[in-house]
Amino acid sequence: MDFLGQQKQYARVRKAIQNKADALDRSLGAQGLKSADLNILIVAYKSEAVLDLYAKSAKEGSYRKLVSYPVCAASGNLGPKRRQGDRQVPEGFYRIDRFNPVSNFLLSLGIDYPNAADRRKIRAADPGGDIFIHGSCVSIGCLAMTNAVIEEIYLYAVYARNSGQKTIPVYIFPFRMTLENMKKHETIYRKQPELLDFWRNLKIGHDKFIEGGAALKVGVTQKGDYSFGP
Repeated sequence: MDFLGQQKQYARVRKAIQNKADALDRSLGAQGLKSADLNILIVAYKSEAVLDLYAKSAKEGSYRKLVSYPVCAASGNLGPKRRQGDRQVPEGFYRIDRFNPVSNFLLSLGIDYPNAADRRKIRAADPGGDIFIHGSCVSIGCLAMTNAVIEEIYLYAVYARNSGQKTIPVYIFPFRMTLENMKKHETIYRKQPELLDFWRNLKIGHDKFIEGGAALKVGVTQKGDYSFGP
């Protein structure tokens, strides 16, 4: 049984397909894409409360933006997650590591926080975990969407996994990292040089993805900074 077939064993996934499959097929078709040959990549911006879903065919190199969704709720402030209980939405370069079709929040996609970069930066004994993109519009460190929206995002992710995409990237940024926004936040957070250095590191990856559209080859230095391959 393929991954889509496995997921269809769950009532909420069947309901999501009933509610959303036709609309998703139309959206993909308008971009010359098909659900049976799909890769996706997710980019979220905390300050703007936006989640952008990018898509391509499995054989294409570059992604293009398919749809933008408003984030319904996200707790905490700008800045990375660094410990259990800080209510922060992480910032950095992640991937989907779990599909939960029986979530307490309708449907949910797990994010692999803490990643290798987080673990090298975090000083707290307990970094926390269980960060998701989910429904129900309630957040404690997660990206919460409306139930209607999470049905779409979850189905896109199921289609991508079923098409053979083993790694679904999720890039989470504090804000749209334009030069103008960076200058503004460098002024606001001028007394937090460590945070600004972290954001400057994220901006390298941000700009590389926005300019080229390809999934990033992300590495981690000994200091816990991100590096980006060719």
